[in-house]
Amino acid sequence: MHATWHSLWDEPRPPYPATGWRDFALGGVLAVAAVLEVTLRPGLPWRGVCLALALLAVPAVVWRRRYPLLMVAAAFTVTGLAPFVTGGEQPQLGSLVFVLLLPFALYRWGSGRQIVLGTAIVVVKMALSLAFGHVPLSDTVGGAGVLFAVSALAMALRYRAKARARELDQARLLERERLARDLHDTVAHHVSAMAIRAQAGLAVAASDPDSAAKALRLIESEASQALAEMRALVHVLRQDEGAALRPSPRVSDLLQLEAGSGPSVEVTISGDVDNVPSAIGTAIYRLAQESVTNARRHARHATRIEVSVTANETTVRLRVSDNGASSEQAKPGYGLIGMTERATLLGGTLTAGPGPAKGWTVDVVLPT
Repeated sequence: MHATWHSLWDEPRPPYPATGWRDFALGGVLAVAAVLEVTLRPGLPWRGVCLALALLAVPAVVWRRRYPLLMVAAAFTVTGLAPFVTGGEQPQLGSLVFVLLLPFALYRWGSGRQIVLGTAIVVVKMALSLAFGHVPLSDTVGGAGVLFAVSALAMALRYRAKARARELDQARLLERERLARDLHDTVAHHVSAMAIRAQAGLAVAASDPDSAAKALRLIESEASQALAEMRALVHVLRQDEGAALRPSPRVSDLLQLEAGSGPSVEVTISGDVDNVPSAIGTAIYRLAQESVTNARRHARHATRIEVSVTANETTVRLRVSDNGASSEQAKPGYGLIGMTERATLLGGTLTAGPGPAKGWTVDVVLPT
């Protein structure tokens, strides 16, 4: 109980709309309605007091969202003192129904402390009106029911907005993770290839200038592809209309991984991969691309990298292995973490570790 009270007391104010022309228009409607009711309603007692109360409610309605506690305190204090001016008679003015917007604003946009203090003011006002006989018990109970319904509606909308904000924050986090995976799987692949080819070019620059020049041409090609991938990602982020986005890679594009320096890559594809959903095909390509990049960078003494994809009616299986020196399980880096996340989000599994004989093996199974 203490924790619940403490949590309510420390509840911060949610974002609230700025006071605009609609609020002033609503205040104008309230003022016109009050003047017309006071002027035209027959048999209305204490017309001057009723008109004063209604006109005092206008600024409270206009500024209800910016100063919810202050407006509630002012409105309920004034209406609580009014019977002492009218000889114990509670002014009955239909236009004052707009005052219900004040507790609504308090519970919808007020802080926890403001809600507690504002509720106390309303309760004290109703209790005093009942104690002094200004309002009968039936009206007090009815008024309490109406205020409860208004406050419950406001709280429901408040926490619905909070839940929506949490969902948006989660969506932004997932989108950031997706972009991080795409950046790592696309650009990092080309950058790693450029680094490997630059090292090879430096090693033979003195003895074989032609091979060094070939390495430079390959680096230029990889740089152009990396730039194209970056531009495609930027187009997606900006959502430019008519932007010519590069098509998502498919399983059949894995044959492109056979090109490049370092250990040779052998790609084997079996099964009906043409009917694999686009999202699954893209994931298989990215996972294979990252696995090949890791093998070229980290597999010691590797001469061959095998990539095999097998598709059936229910699953697609990817297996990437190299024949490098055996190694122990290393601490997962961003690449392996991103690969695991990509497979998990699609309902699949990914395992990675030392192969049965030597090298490193990545095994992925994705449902179609």
